[in-house]
Amino acid sequence: MSDPTASQAPSYPRVAIVTGATSGIGEAIARSFVAQGIAVVGNGRSADKLTELERELGATFRGVAGDAGDAALIERLFETAADAFGRSADIVVVNAGRGLGGSVKDADLGQFEDVLRINLSGALNLMQQAARVMVEKQATDYPQKPADIVVIGSVVGKHISPFSAVYGSTKFAVHSLAEGLRREIGPKGVRVTLVEPGIVISGFQAVAGYADDMVGKFEDNWGPLLYGEDIANAVQFVVDQPPHVHVSEIMVRPTRQDYP
Repeated sequence: MSDPTASQAPSYPRVAIVTGATSGIGEAIARSFVAQGIAVVGNGRSADKLTELERELGATFRGVAGDAGDAALIERLFETAADAFGRSADIVVVNAGRGLGGSVKDADLGQFEDVLRINLSGALNLMQQAARVMVEKQATDYPQKPADIVVIGSVVGKHISPFSAVYGSTKFAVHSLAEGLRREIGPKGVRVTLVEPGIVISGFQAVAGYADDMVGKFEDNWGPLLYGEDIANAVQFVVDQPPHVHVSEIMVRPTRQDYP
C-alpha cells in the first residue's frame, strides 16, 4: 500500500549545500536560494545563528553547525541533505573561509595554518565530495538536470595585492583546484564555476584583522562597496542556467574598484 503522506512531502526543484552560511556572502546565498524554493543545508560555526535561520526560513533550510575544515562535517552535510530533503545535493557552494591581513613580510604566520586548513584543505575536501556525488548523479540526469559546484574565490586570487598576498595565495590555490575540477568533470555534466568577489562588506574584515580606518579607506576610494546580496545575485544567475549552459567564471567588483 502506498504511503498516504508521500504526496504531502514538499517537492524542491533543487537541493543545495552552502558553507559559511551564518554571515556575509554565504548567508545571502542561502537566503536567495530559499526565496527561489531551493532547499538548503547551511553550515557555519554558530549553532545559535543556524537555529535562528531555521526559525526564519522554515523547513526549506536546515543548519549543520561545525568547522568547514573538518572532514567529518563535510560528510554530515551530504547526509543531512539526503535525510532532510529526500535526495542528494545538486548545488554545492564552497564558500567558508577566513581572511588574513598583511603582506608577505608582515602577515601573522601564527594564523596561517588555520587559514590554510579552512580556505584550502576544507575547500578541497568539499569539492572532492561534491564531485563524487554529482558525477554519479549526472551519469543518468544530464542533460535533463543541472548540477553545480560554485567556488567562492577572490579578486586577490587572480590579481596580486602585496597587502593581502598571504591570504591571496590560498585563493590562487583554490582557483587552480576549481579549474582543474572543471576540466575533469565538466565533460561528465557537472558545472564548476568560480566566483571572484572584490571588496564585500561583511564580518570578513574583522576576522582578517583589517582596521576600521582601512575599511574606511576602501569606502572612500571605491564605494559604494559590495554586500553579500550582490554576490548572491551572481551565484543565483549561475545556477539558474539551463543544464547545457555553463558560466565558468564571474568576477564582481564595486564599480569604482580599479585595483586589485
